[in-house]
Amino acid sequence: QLQLVESGGGLVQPGGSLRLSCTAPGFNLDYYVIGWFRQASGKEREGVSCITGIGSNYGYSDSAKGRFTISKNNAKNTVYLQMNNLKPEDTAIYFCAAGKFTFENNWPLPKIGEYPYWGQGTQVTVSK
Repeated sequence: QLQLVESGGGLVQPGGSLRLSCTAPGFNLDYYVIGWFRQASGKEREGVSCITGIGSNYGYSDSAKGRFTISKNNAKNTVYLQMNNLKPEDTAIYFCAAGKFTFENNWPLPKIGEYPYWGQGTQVTVSK
């Protein structure tokens, strides 16, 4: 069973940066689309970004564009979400998810239901 492990969350001041990591021990992520989602307290889970297995295609939500960058290190089998210029409204639990489907640049972000595998999440808090 594919298990995803997120790390890198924490407390940061507005305007600061964090880099989240997602890996899957024992599984080659080259065969999966990896998505980042977040869920703020009392709100629905929403898509933030995604990247294809070989890293050639990726997408962002409107709130992430220009501030977040998704990338994949194939040698380390790890997907990263670099988050810059963080805002209080970015406070949420961030989850990575994996699924096998096609994704092309400029497509809408995949829906939650397309990802059968999920990590436990990592808390990101943006506050003074």
